Amino acid sequence: MNIRQKRKAESWIALFCSSLAALFGLFWLVFILTDVLIHGISGLNLSLFFNDPAPAGVDGGGLRNAFVGQLMIIGVAACIGVPVGVLGGTFLAEYARGRSLARVISVLADIMVSVPSIIIGTFVYAVMVKPLGHFSGWAGAVALALIMIPVVLRTTEDMLSLVPWTLREAAFALGAPYYKVITQVVYRGAATGILTGILLSIARVAGETAPLLFTSFNNAFFSVNMNGPMPSLTVSIFQYAMGPYEDWHAQAWAAAFIITVVILVVTITSRLIIRWRYK
Repeated sequence: MNIRQKRKAESWIALFCSSLAALFGLFWLVFILTDVLIHGISGLNLSLFFNDPAPAGVDGGGLRNAFVGQLMIIGVAACIGVPVGVLGGTFLAEYARGRSLARVISVLADIMVSVPSIIIGTFVYAVMVKPLGHFSGWAGAVALALIMIPVVLRTTEDMLSLVPWTLREAAFALGAPYYKVITQVVYRGAATGILTGILLSIARVAGETAPLLFTSFNNAFFSVNMNGPMPSLTVSIFQYAMGPYEDWHAQAWAAAFIITVVILVVTITSRLIIRWRYK
């Protein structure tokens, strides 16, 4: 076998192994989504969205309180985590470019991305829940925000670093100050990547249960008081899936299906907006 044939064989083997690995991962993704789709659709009904949970052992009821609580907690978490992450990534990519401080913060952010979410939950429990003496929706939002920040920060830093420096120099040559160069040139060039990081962080916290168990806990009743225990969809899914009642299982599947569909719709909508706004 000559060198050319050997290289072709190695290329074919690498392509085959890569394709096999991709198909293996795709199979399990399709399998999970199909399972959620089949079980989730069968459990959908209007009472799931408009009724509060029924007493244990009683058929019926819904998860209105959990839907509202989940939206409130994730909304507050996004209001905290997204600006901090974007501004932090902007500082690392623009103002601290090439400095040792930027490298240290980037490494710490990478470590934070890999930290199990239950550790974040216990940390927030120690600094917010225990000193105040009660669970709260604010603590749950802070826990989710701490999970979002490193994801948004690293994505923003990477995307801004990919924007060619010549674009900045062209804007400087026109007399634009640095903050306008960042907001009107650099952000526009990296908008799709930054939005992808934001959506990735929201998708991650949308399915988190462990941090909320230690912070917002849960509430079987409808509540919009963020100063007390707040209901959440993920904790309700966990409790219902572990429960002994078939009606609970059906509602847990339906709630999991709703979370999946909402994340898919938000992702597609944001992509369409980016395409329309930035061509």
